[in-house]
Amino acid sequence: MAKRWPARIAGLLTIFLTAATVVAIGPQQPPGAGPAPSVSPQRVLLDRYCVSCHNDKLKTAGLALDTTDVERVAGRADVWEKVVVKLRARFMPPLGRPRPNEQEYDALVSYLETSLDLAAAAQPNPGRTDALHRLNRTEYRNAIRDLLALDVDVSSLLPKDDASHGFDNVSIGGISTTLLERYISAAQKISRLAVGSPVRSPATTVVVVPPDLTQEEHVEGLPFGTRGGTVVRYNFPRDGEYEIQLRLTRDRNEAIEGFYDAHQVELNLDGAQMQLFTVKPPPRVQTPPGQIQYAVQSQVDDALRVRVPVKAGPHELGATFIKKPSTLLETERQPYQAHFNMDRSPRPQLALYSVSIAGPFDQSGVEDTPSRQRIFVCRPASPSDENACAKTILSTLARRAYRRPVSDLDLQAQLGFYRDGRAEGGFETGIETAIRAILVNPGFLFRVGKSPSNVLPDTAYRISDLDLASRLSFFLWSSIPDDELLDLASSGRLHELPVLEQQVKRMLADRRSEALVTSFAEQWLYLRNLDAQVPDPRTFPDFDDNLRHAFQRETELFFESIVQEDRSVLDLLDADYTFLNERLARHYGIPNVYGSRFRRVALGAGSVRGGLFGQGSILTVTSYGNRTSPVLRGKWILENILGAAPPPPPPNVPPLKDSENGGKVLSMRERMEQHRTNPACATCHNLMDPIGLSTENFDAIGRWRARYDEGGASIDASGALPDGTTFDGVAGLRQALLKHPDAFVSTVTQKLLTYGLGRGLEYYDAPVVRGIVRSARNHNYRFSSLIVNIVTSTPFLMRRSS
Repeated sequence: MAKRWPARIAGLLTIFLTAATVVAIGPQQPPGAGPAPSVSPQRVLLDRYCVSCHNDKLKTAGLALDTTDVERVAGRADVWEKVVVKLRARFMPPLGRPRPNEQEYDALVSYLETSLDLAAAAQPNPGRTDALHRLNRTEYRNAIRDLLALDVDVSSLLPKDDASHGFDNVSIGGISTTLLERYISAAQKISRLAVGSPVRSPATTVVVVPPDLTQEEHVEGLPFGTRGGTVVRYNFPRDGEYEIQLRLTRDRNEAIEGFYDAHQVELNLDGAQMQLFTVKPPPRVQTPPGQIQYAVQSQVDDALRVRVPVKAGPHELGATFIKKPSTLLETERQPYQAHFNMDRSPRPQLALYSVSIAGPFDQSGVEDTPSRQRIFVCRPASPSDENACAKTILSTLARRAYRRPVSDLDLQAQLGFYRDGRAEGGFETGIETAIRAILVNPGFLFRVGKSPSNVLPDTAYRISDLDLASRLSFFLWSSIPDDELLDLASSGRLHELPVLEQQVKRMLADRRSEALVTSFAEQWLYLRNLDAQVPDPRTFPDFDDNLRHAFQRETELFFESIVQEDRSVLDLLDADYTFLNERLARHYGIPNVYGSRFRRVALGAGSVRGGLFGQGSILTVTSYGNRTSPVLRGKWILENILGAAPPPPPPNVPPLKDSENGGKVLSMRERMEQHRTNPACATCHNLMDPIGLSTENFDAIGRWRARYDEGGASIDASGALPDGTTFDGVAGLRQALLKHPDAFVSTVTQKLLTYGLGRGLEYYDAPVVRGIVRSARNHNYRFSSLIVNIVTSTPFLMRRSS
């Protein structure tokens, strides 16, 4: 910080000298009028362009800048930080009103930011985070994975988390009675599965394939030479026999779709073939249609059922169809890439509907599984050794689960549960009972931030190294700290900056940092909304779940490459590469990409697909089911790229008109222009629409187009930013944004800081964000530089007491 002060003070002195010069050469006073009062250039600008609306009488947007002292910005930092946001984005004054020139904008913003940063450096404010922060579903699942080496889908065990400030790990509070019951039930199921306790009775799990999945091509994860089907990742609880039942897709009349000739269906376990079924339609006989249908389905269902022995533990169960020779055109009945919608056309071949797994039957015990290897770090040689071994097992698990050293009092409680279970069913039952108790302990379910006893109320203090270890691991891994982090925290070394930076780089290189993709990026970029997007099948007949999944996978791999290769975050806007498989490449019109495997593909110079703006995931989640939406796209860019969200819409917004009274069909640009004639709509739409319209060359599922319809009007993709910068299309949008890179990097920093702290940002966090961006600028905005500066920032290392 000290190294940056001279430059910042020099900037402040420059502003003061400019102010003095303006005052010195200001308007001449008449003779004998006495000295003119000193008026700063900042006040001159505010009076000229701002106070006509933002005055004590009107208080537009709740701001009265005529009575707020611009010479003492620290006194009202909350107000001036709002002003900085609007001025930096050039939101204010509104377009059409008199506006400062660029030099005046920059001078005022520089003066305000420098003054606010100096005040913040003198009195750091780390803000408050909730004293109790409950693990969300993602964190709970990952914690179970890292604690017990067991990956379970907790979506059926725990309710969905509410999101705040764009993320579901923000403001996660207490536990209701109902939620506590769900945690108890989940702990029982997880502990029994981890230990491999005997199953009281066989259970059945049914996995349904997405109904809009096209199954004409190879599915990644299944053997080559096959088509369609699915891969089910399943934890088999015990060694024993399991009954596997496959069911084929039916049409609306419950008749099997695409059953025109014989097919072979393969069932495999971990890639090795377990069973090869052959199903063929029976000869037609003179019986009522309903009886024929019932007989066929009954025979097929019986033919696709098998009971096989399986060892306990996690396995991948695959079901797929043997692909016919390429000389047979399998899709000759279907002109589209998608083959799933019975209202569009019937499937040309059989498709898998579901896989059910029932068992275990004749369970014979359980051998070593990854979970048992993680849990049983010792084995008692005799009954007299059981208590000592149990203490070793439980102390190891409790330390990791509670993210801190465990006391004798902690172990006494867990050993009590162990003894209860031991008396009921033996050593392993005792361990399973104690694990169940650990999983419902507040020390596991909550991150508890305790203020030191000697800290006064409303005082900033440095958090403990153990709290720092948890904050760091849940930020980068969405999971509990590993042993290395806990060892450093327990020794009191984790907060040392060289140690902390080394740990950040180690953790980013670890595969667990995928959580930054699957949790942070998917929420920031709205990828979690893709499953809810159902484009109209008549307007977009070749959209299917294969394409939906490809959209998501492209963006996930793209963001992951930024993290793992430590690239500049500006590559998110204009990278010259992306990740494609054949299905997605055909959709984009990119040649020479074959197969279901995703691979890195170099894009040509000036490709429209470079960066996030050209990816189908972003373009689809910012569209409606039957058309594009410049409003949604413009709003998405303002919020997630520029970090300047528009205000919420007023009530009773009129819908867009498709045509004028004379019947002329309006283009999207004409419809939006007509919509903006409503004064209640114009203020926000003047900001959103020009940005969103620049993406109109992409339709609602991300295909490139030059016209709205075949033979229709050409698309006008000209656009503008709030500062008045004009451009054409997404290529122009990228270039306009890259001229002011700090705006986008500030947004990324704000999103990461919100996610990492688990709270919304306040005005006093703005100087920290600016400092992180300035530091990252010296490292070409590399991803790791943002993370390191966040982790070493005041709000991450400190907390304000209540």
